[in-house]
Amino acid sequence: MMNDKSLLNYQMYIHPSDIIDLKKDLWNDEPVPGTLTINKRKFDIDVVFRGSHIRKFKKKSYHVSFYKPSHYKGSKEIHLNAEYKDPSLIRNKLSLDFFESIGVLAPQSKHIFLLLNGRSEGVYLELESVDENFLQRRNLPNGPIYYAVDGDANFSLVSDLDKETKKSLELGYERKCGTNQDDQYLQEMIFKVNTLLKEEFEKEIHRYVDVEKYLRWLAGVVLTQNYDGFVHNYALYRNGETGLFEMIPWDYDATWGRDVNGREMSEDYVRINGYNTLTARLLSVKTYRKRYQTILKEILEHQFTIDFIKPQVEQLYTLIRPGIKKDPYKKVHLERFETEPNYIYRFIELRKNYLTANLYKLD
Repeated sequence: MMNDKSLLNYQMYIHPSDIIDLKKDLWNDEPVPGTLTINKRKFDIDVVFRGSHIRKFKKKSYHVSFYKPSHYKGSKEIHLNAEYKDPSLIRNKLSLDFFESIGVLAPQSKHIFLLLNGRSEGVYLELESVDENFLQRRNLPNGPIYYAVDGDANFSLVSDLDKETKKSLELGYERKCGTNQDDQYLQEMIFKVNTLLKEEFEKEIHRYVDVEKYLRWLAGVVLTQNYDGFVHNYALYRNGETGLFEMIPWDYDATWGRDVNGREMSEDYVRINGYNTLTARLLSVKTYRKRYQTILKEILEHQFTIDFIKPQVEQLYTLIRPGIKKDPYKKVHLERFETEPNYIYRFIELRKNYLTANLYKLD
């Protein structure tokens, strides 16, 4: 889903009575029927509001499922994110593209302009769904995919939510594709992470987790400073050939110096060694800790730089600026929108300095 030279219009129609029903109960996940027209091609769809706290915002985000035709560009569903609290509207895409640039599996995305029942809803980010089609498009082996849906997805035996021992090691995860047998592999991995003695852990963990890819993912979370990314905002994929679990980032708008509410986040908010039980155990092993240090150094030198990021920011701003001026929710904040690139560049400098000064902690 590469950027086009201009924003593509998506025309969605939902019967007004169905919109009323959706708004009556924001947390109802029962979809309503609708149509979506893209490039003069009309699709019958099911649509529902998506997200957790974002459902309360004036500008809604949508989960769209195609059923006639059943797929659009190989996808049976897409996510249309309002990016309402991000004054730049680019942080999510910038982050996901950044992960891809450092060798981490990440969903593709593109900005579009949404019209609902003929009314402009503004600039949205279309996000690729992480499912079996995600794997097929990349010629990856089939395997189960789990969404980390809450703080219980912390790779621990203890809940991050109530600090009690978990009743099930599947807590915090929602299986997107796979079988009951796959659930057993997930539970076994989490159990091993928590119960292997240190010497055993170093020898055994590579049989369950693709450690190199995990450390690259960890570097991406730490660099972009997604505080929720360690126990949330990711999908877990078990590669059908290697049998190893890999991490896939998801929902990365709270990054590049701003939190989930768009407020400024200091450059030292997330520590260099990150969080969650699996991270702590891996970084307790000198071999893995030094490898993580090397990965960070390489990315700090090459991808996490203004020279690398600035052309991407400028390209995205050139693309979406005309749409922002027509966005009923964002056009009144145009002046703030225009100042965000410099804010992002400043964050890169500050975060780079902070992390560079703390690399010694990984010795």
